[in-house]
Formats: sequence, C-alpha cells, structure tokens
Amino acid sequence: MSFTKKHLDAVEAAIARGEKTVRYTDRTVEYRTVDELLAARAEIRSSLARDAGPRSRVVRLYHGGK
Repeated sequence: MSFTKKHLDAVEAAIARGEKTVRYTDRTVEYRTVDELLAARAEIRSSLARDAGPRSRVVRLYHGGK
C-alpha cells in the first residue's frame, strides 16, 4: 500500500490521544493493541522514507597537516 504523510499524521494523532482507532478520509481502522498501532507507524515511516529515495551522503575531510 502506498502511504502518505496524512496516514502518518492520523496514526500519530491516535497515539497521542491514546486511542486504537484511526480515521482516514473514507475509512476507519481499529487496531487490537497499542503495539499494533506503533508497528503500523513504523511501517508507514519506513515506507515514506523508502519512497523519498536515497539519502544524500556528506563526506567531511579534515586535514590537520602543515
């Protein structure tokens, strides 16, 4: 499934309210435990990071010579 930032916001809002029910625009998902809700948040975060593409690398060079 393709997740969006709105999905992540909805899950995080449910966690903040202490609820196990997440409401999206056209549907409602009820998780059995808070651990399932936290796992869903982790899955959404990793999916969004994967879709964002590779992270750029920063290479710092240090020259302590004369």
